[in-house]
Amino acid sequence: MASGTGYLGVTPPISTSESSPREKEVTATLMEELRKQGIFESEEESKRREIVLGRLAALVKKFVRRVSLARGLSESAANAAGGKIYTFGSYRLGVHGPGTDIDTLCVVPRHVTREDFFTVLEEMLREMEGVTVVSGVPEAYVPIITTEISGIPIDLLFAQLSLPSIPEDLDLQDDNLLKNLDDKSVRSLNGSRVINEILRLVPNVDVFRDALRCIKLWAQRRAIYSNVNGFLGGVAWAMLVARVCQLYPNAVAGAVVSRFFVIMDKWAWPQPVLLKPIEDGPLQVRVWNPKLYPQDRAHRMPIITPAYPSMCATHNVMESTHQIMKEEFQRGCNIVDQVMKGEAEWSALFVKHDFFHRYRFYLQIIASSSNLDIQNKWSGTVESKVRQLVMRLEFVDALKLAHPFIKGFDAVYYCLSEEESRAVSRGEIPDEVAKRKQEDVAGKEGVITMHTTSYFIGLSIKPKEANATGPRKLDISYPTAEFYKMVKMWDKYDESSMHIVVRHIKHTALPDYVFEPGERDAAARGKKRTRSSKDSPAPASKRSRTESQSRPNSVASSSRPMVSPPQVLHANSTDSRTGSTALNDLPHTQASDSLTIAASA
Repeated sequence: MASGTGYLGVTPPISTSESSPREKEVTATLMEELRKQGIFESEEESKRREIVLGRLAALVKKFVRRVSLARGLSESAANAAGGKIYTFGSYRLGVHGPGTDIDTLCVVPRHVTREDFFTVLEEMLREMEGVTVVSGVPEAYVPIITTEISGIPIDLLFAQLSLPSIPEDLDLQDDNLLKNLDDKSVRSLNGSRVINEILRLVPNVDVFRDALRCIKLWAQRRAIYSNVNGFLGGVAWAMLVARVCQLYPNAVAGAVVSRFFVIMDKWAWPQPVLLKPIEDGPLQVRVWNPKLYPQDRAHRMPIITPAYPSMCATHNVMESTHQIMKEEFQRGCNIVDQVMKGEAEWSALFVKHDFFHRYRFYLQIIASSSNLDIQNKWSGTVESKVRQLVMRLEFVDALKLAHPFIKGFDAVYYCLSEEESRAVSRGEIPDEVAKRKQEDVAGKEGVITMHTTSYFIGLSIKPKEANATGPRKLDISYPTAEFYKMVKMWDKYDESSMHIVVRHIKHTALPDYVFEPGERDAAARGKKRTRSSKDSPAPASKRSRTESQSRPNSVASSSRPMVSPPQVLHANSTDSRTGSTALNDLPHTQASDSLTIAASA
């Protein structure tokens, strides 16, 4: 319990009562539904994770030893320098599922630098048996190497401590470890320190884990689980659930989930969510303080980490994403209320999002390269800037909100000429290239493999004013031009090998691979759709970062390596591409209106 209060948290519990028989009953049905949803990993995968973590721990020690010797340390000093990994995130919380990544922190002594991490260790990972992906993003707010070892995805962070060596029994909760560290190391350490504090501050860890599994699955299905794109990441969702557990310390998981939606639906943002009082310390590190820092006052949904130094885990939340999450809280509240009354099943809570059916117009951002390693870094850099584009779109007068999707979609194309590869880099996918499979080019010379990653932003247009006449203009020239500048300012940007396309498309031009098989036809309410000559079949090899299943459908073509030129789109007209008036079936369709989208050249 919190010192001197007799309870966990910053306020007394709302209720310490035991859960009712009905709450216990719905908890049992909730756990049954979670098992049906397949969110628990197999024993085989669990053992494979342990083996991979053991191999990674050994590699980190080898890395530290190698750098130590290169710095002139003796053999014995290099062997004693240590190097250790710590897990955090969903794996440390005990709520990870099949195929999820393991958040891991690499802790090294003072003579091993971040540059070593992104050069020496990154190269050692590439040489490691069973490694299929290695991509470092040193410029990220929290610098990271993403890798995959024996099929297990790993997100690897870095922290350099002011210690000559890293002992095996090092406790990261010691605040003194933060002395003389740069901000990036403090942020990296905070991940592990925060998870340990969360687990310490919940009254019942098992109840917390079961409730968090539910909320995590719900947030993923509703496409609001992504810190980088302006929603909430895993730590923020965990802190929200932990706070509800504190307020109902004796409740079962089903009751915690029910209270979660009620409380979040009514929460008076920007009132912060805290698991314990914010602590000051003797170190010269920045602590979240809206009274002192104007940028902290600007946070829309402040959820504050419990480990010193306290930080806002939700600084990326924007006006648009905040509005979307509030709508989802309300939807969840209504569904769970029906579940508690016996009028709905838990499965209703986990119905897939409607992002790709929701808007009339979308922006598609396509990053591409002919080199997979370059593409991994390039697409990660582009993804990290999508939020900046959304923030600028929010200032466009005609837009109600700009809704970023939480993941990118990867595709691979096999080109037989420079001309074909250039077309792909411009977003123009020739029909023969889209159909071509890897086996079709086996043994042929001069094959160029093009890798693309597409990100999507839904554009919600404000209704036309009652007295307005004539077509309206949606001018996104400035936001898109600024976005191009931002991504090309990356110090490793190479115009010859890295390509970027931003284009606006109607919902009918969305590529088929963003939909589940049969989903598009069902959404069209049985109306027959015909494909025009501008449509392209699916690439031979593609993968959504949110779905492991490949979908053999179509990729929409693009005309220029930039946002499409201005064009007039009619909201109430028959779509020339589909021969139907499907636009009028969508939630965001307005009355008769012509809209011109002006884009940067």
